[in-house]
This record gives sequence, C-alpha cells and structure tokens, in this order.
Amino acid sequence: MSTSLTLAPAPRSEAAERVRAEVREFLAAELAAGTFTTHVDTWLGGVDPAFSKKLGERGWLGMTWPKKYGGHERSAMERYAVTEELLAAGAPVAAHWIADRQSGPNLLTYGTEKQREEILPRIVAGECYFVIGMSEPDSGSDLASIRTKATRTADGDWLVNGAKVWTSNAHHSHYGIVLVRTSPADSANRHAGMSQLLVDLSLPGITINPIRILDGGHHFNEVVFEDVVVPGDMLLGEEGNGWHQVTAELAFERSGPERFLSTYPLVAEFGRRVAQTGDPAQLAVLGRLSARVLALRQMSLRIAAALDRGELPNIPAALVKDVGTTFEADVIEEIRKVVDVTPSLDSADPLARALAEAQLHQPGFTLRGGTNEILRGIVARGLGLR
Repeated sequence: MSTSLTLAPAPRSEAAERVRAEVREFLAAELAAGTFTTHVDTWLGGVDPAFSKKLGERGWLGMTWPKKYGGHERSAMERYAVTEELLAAGAPVAAHWIADRQSGPNLLTYGTEKQREEILPRIVAGECYFVIGMSEPDSGSDLASIRTKATRTADGDWLVNGAKVWTSNAHHSHYGIVLVRTSPADSANRHAGMSQLLVDLSLPGITINPIRILDGGHHFNEVVFEDVVVPGDMLLGEEGNGWHQVTAELAFERSGPERFLSTYPLVAEFGRRVAQTGDPAQLAVLGRLSARVLALRQMSLRIAAALDRGELPNIPAALVKDVGTTFEADVIEEIRKVVDVTPSLDSADPLARALAEAQLHQPGFTLRGGTNEILRGIVARGLGLR
C-alpha cells in the first residue's frame, strides 16, 4: 500500500479520448430520445437496469477486466473517460455502479475461479448488481467494531447473524460482499478475525429495511441477517483476511470521479446561466469552481493510473475522497449565494431543480465511503503524523 501522496502523472491516452467521444455521442442521443433526464448524484439514486444493459452492450462495463470473464482488457484511463462522461451528464448509473467499480475488482483479486466465472460476465452485461456490506448500525465509523458474525455449521456452510446499514440500493441488488466476524476480536489486534462473504441477497433470513433520505428517496437500506445460511464456498479470499481485503477495496471506492462530480450537473446548469447573465460575481464563482474541479480531476486521474500499474494508493485515495466531497458541498453554497432562485424539485427552472436536489443530498456527501474526519486520520497515520 502506498503511504505517499506523490503519484506519477496520468499518461495521455488517445484511446481514452476516442471512447470519450463515443460516450458523448451516445449520451446526446439518449437525452434527445428522452430515455433519461439529467439529475444530481445519479451514481447513488439513478437506478435504471435498461440503461445499465445498454452500457454493457457497448463494452463500457468491466472495461479493464480479462476477456475470459467477459471483460474488455482496456486501460484504466479509458474506463475513467467513460465514468467521467456518465457522471457529468447525470446519467442513471446506480444499478451497476458498485459492482463495476469495486465488487468486480474484488472478485478478480480474491475470488475463486467458480465465483469469477459465474458472476463477472453478468456484471459486464449490466445484469448483476452489488452492495457493500461494511458499516453497521452501532459501529459508526469504527469499522473494526463490527458485530455481524458468521460461524461454521456442521455441513461447512456459514450461519450469518447481524445487520449492515447504508447499503445503497440493496433492494435492487443481487449480491453483497459482507464483512463479518469469523472469529472473536483480538484485544491485541482489533483487525484480526474478520472475513468477507459473497452473499446472495435473495437467501432466506435476509430482510431489507428502507432508510429514506430528506427528499423521501429510497437509496439507503438496513440489511438484517437472521440465521442466514451462506454456502461454504462463498467465502471471498482467505478466512481472517477481511480487514486487508476491505482496505484494498476502499482504494477503488474512494478515488473515482464520483467523489467530486456528484454535483457537477448543478455546476453545468449554473455555467449555462452565467453565460446568459454575464454577472461578474457569478463568473468569479464559476471560475473558482472550475479551477477546483480541474485540480481534483488531476488527483483522481493519477490514482486511476496507479491502479492501472497494479499499485494500491490507499492514502491518496482517502485524500481525494476528503477534498472531493468537501468540494461537492461547497458547490452548493457558492452557487446558492450568487443566484436569485428558490430551490424546488417542482420548479420549471432547471437550475432551481438541480440546486434543490443537491441540497437534499448534501448531508451524505462527506459520510458515505468514510467520514472526512476518519479519512484525515488515515492520511495522517499513513504519513507518520499520528
């Protein structure tokens, strides 16, 4: 794992620019056809299985994965171009997002051949969706304090009891990669005794309870496990190695462009308004926001390039998530101060609608994927400052 914040610049990729042009053409056609409308934060709330299948048909899911599992063996820079364009357009990508972003890579690294062969091609086709089973109701940001247990049965299966929370779109998903305790906590090493299970969310004993956000939307959930029998061959990786596997997985979760582009559709709508008004105060805000987007983009691109090289830049990823989600919230406040619009989801004004959506989603930006306070501690510890 990298404990440095210095990463090599991302190489320019002509292939990435070609696929970027293809995605823009596709999105323009979809928007013109009315198959989707632009929204803020669509990688969380924009579930559209038909749209995910269209991306799969075009080879835009599992882009970097081996062809033997349905992947396309393209570069991380090409994948980055696709995800960036989808986010900028506010496209409905939430159905496949977690599976493509981190669950698939997790299976490639730690999964058995049977697990890979059965699941990865379905993710690539846009037909199999995943949730993250890490956080728990009573653990807060202390992931090491999880209490969900998995014990071996006489038949060699796993009996799971406990609960996970903030499981985005579990009610639409097929599987969860669930962090569980397979042996008691060790006072000398709180990170020992954890494992990851690949859990079919249709198994008996699983209850999915909705957690609604401020606008009434249902994205988050609590997933409760009551004597759930998970087949013994659904252990992911090594028993007891769960903490290391989760840490590696979080580098994918925290570093992507979704960590600073959730509110980009609002920035784009604001930019169109500024082009009409020419207001000096609005122009100044647009300039500041644009400069920060460009800086964040360079940071995120460097991490994508590092992942492409097989590195694990977990410390830089934590930093990108911290400063990126802070920026997402700042976007809302900066724009709100210089526009004379009333935020409303029912407004005929697209700027008012985008501002309302962003405000209602704002509380989650710095929480999901690890709170910013925890992330700063991770960066400080990685740099030897604490």
